[in-house]
Amino acid sequence: MKTHYIHKLIAQGEHQQLDFKFEIADSRKIAKTFAAFANTDGGKLLIGVKDNGVIAGVRSEEEKFMAEAAAQMYCSPNVDFEYKEWLVDGKKVLEVTIHKGNEKPYYAENEDRKWMVYIRVNDQNILANRVLINAWKRKARPEGTYINYSNKERLLLEYLEVNESVSLSKFRKLAKITVYKAENILTNFLALDIIEIEISEKKIVYRLSLKFKEERA
Repeated sequence: MKTHYIHKLIAQGEHQQLDFKFEIADSRKIAKTFAAFANTDGGKLLIGVKDNGVIAGVRSEEEKFMAEAAAQMYCSPNVDFEYKEWLVDGKKVLEVTIHKGNEKPYYAENEDRKWMVYIRVNDQNILANRVLINAWKRKARPEGTYINYSNKERLLLEYLEVNESVSLSKFRKLAKITVYKAENILTNFLALDIIEIEISEKKIVYRLSLKFKEERA
């Protein structure tokens, strides 16, 4: 007997593109996951599955409406998704597929009714920082992004050529500039794919992008 598709997914455990939810009790809370997936690489949400992978099953048709509300009422722009019902071990599991978005940044309204931007890092939804949010916005501008290649920009590139990464505070101190100016330079470089960002719960750092390294090789 073939292992069921849902069992195979559950066996992977929660990761950057997979999340388990026992239920959707609050559309606003689940909107955070919808937005995080859309802002990162897309992903799947299995509703009716506990965090430990045990299949509990969804309890009502209400789950579909809660998912729709999360994507359409509590995400801005609306998040594209599709869902499919599965009957597994006599229990219904709702597979929700959230697509990677083309209109970043996607905001989700939190419990305090504030609109926040989240990204998916491993199995966590983490707040995006201002540099990343502004880089997405600049990428979307019809006029594109232009940089004034001053000593500060050159200093950043030279530092990253011999060091793996740099934080905002480290760059600001090296360049002897304000936080605003440092953020603006990092934003421009990120929008132009010269650097990439690594965000975790403990740190945010920037490094030369693989694309830029290949172009320079």
